[in-house]
Amino acid sequence: MDLKKIHNVYFIGIGGIGMSALARYFKSIGKEIFGYDRTSTVLTQELESEGIHITYKDLIETIPEEIVIENSLVVYTPAIPENHIQKNELIKQGFSLYKRSEVLGLITENTTCLAVAGTHGKTSTTSLLGHILHENQVKSTAFLGGICENYNSNLILGGNEYSVVEADEFDRSFLKLSPNVMAITSMDADHLDIYGEHAALEKSFQDFVNKLPEDGVLITKKGLPIQGITYAIEEEADFIAKNIRIERGAFVFDVWNKENLYTDFKLYLPGRHNIENALAAIAVALETGLDFNQIKKGIQSFQGIKRRFSIHHNKEVVYIDDYAHHPTELNAAFNAVREMFPYKKLLTVFQPHLFSRTQDFVEDFAKSLEQVDELILMDIYPARELPIEGVTSEWLLSKIEIEKKEIGTLKNTLKKIKEKEFDVLLTVGAGNIDTLVEPIKKWLKNER
Repeated sequence: MDLKKIHNVYFIGIGGIGMSALARYFKSIGKEIFGYDRTSTVLTQELESEGIHITYKDLIETIPEEIVIENSLVVYTPAIPENHIQKNELIKQGFSLYKRSEVLGLITENTTCLAVAGTHGKTSTTSLLGHILHENQVKSTAFLGGICENYNSNLILGGNEYSVVEADEFDRSFLKLSPNVMAITSMDADHLDIYGEHAALEKSFQDFVNKLPEDGVLITKKGLPIQGITYAIEEEADFIAKNIRIERGAFVFDVWNKENLYTDFKLYLPGRHNIENALAAIAVALETGLDFNQIKKGIQSFQGIKRRFSIHHNKEVVYIDDYAHHPTELNAAFNAVREMFPYKKLLTVFQPHLFSRTQDFVEDFAKSLEQVDELILMDIYPARELPIEGVTSEWLLSKIEIEKKEIGTLKNTLKKIKEKEFDVLLTVGAGNIDTLVEPIKKWLKNER
């Protein structure tokens, strides 16, 4: 497909974080953008304010008349159900429908593609890398899986010599990309509803690595089954973070690389896992010709990602919101809380994401959630799935061996929070738990 001949683009599922980044990109290069989504959200409202036309009704008559085969591109997300009226009508009319990953591959194929993959850490690493390049005027565009606080966007525009891409392993999407430099942050078991077993997930990562050209560069966290240029904290690797300390709310660390020591990197993100993410971003950024001092400047000015350990507070309590939805991610969030706020009473509200993930990792979730002082466990957010018999939040709660625990719903959780005593409140999950963030912040500001 020749994207230059496309005048109009229609996104089915435009409210998704990856889809909206593509919509913003096409808008920035002068295309007319239309989209469908099931519900209005803060993100879709922002898109509308940017001049993007969105319908929330899945009807044939709400397909924009501008969407014609001759000059239009239709992009859809795999989360759209098979019986979607608009999707099936467009197929009936003869349109070729493209997945987001396919279009991202087309956009980036003529750039030097810097791809970040991994079951955890890829959004933070991609965003940090995109910011480092932008701060140093490297001609690049970054497509992110989260909203970067520095830009209040999931797209960082700055040219097309380099593309920075979050390479998603879900339904093997990353195999549509043509990376030149690749970082892999983690390969824990996840998406077993797609892969069936961990070995199949690992094979897909190997297939992704095999897409690198002969002169391509592979960067990996030390200890992964696939090894390239390695990075680690305080252990032997090609890039090592050493002398880690906390100064005035920031991690400060030194980086050892090939017998050279580079001192005093400042990172204003909590959790030691983010130092690992910074090492990955450093290693990739060096491949663009930047030096350590230029990279250091970008790391210090990085403000983080919305819903990635976003901290809010008043005089009495601290409120943290995080996107964690896998046991490994929960552990990282809890470790960061305990590191920053030791001996403080932690109230956690967790919304499990997907019935299949809850079923696959129920014991790991239970063990992880036993680290909190008090727990409100919300109903499972289904996303693209139908219920699985017996897989409920009540079932998960029964396996969590702490004294103070209860079930909450989207409607009653805020009321429950207001009745609790705590020093730190943590909301975690990848579903619609995010709709509680603003009401909680408002309550903390005005009432507590």
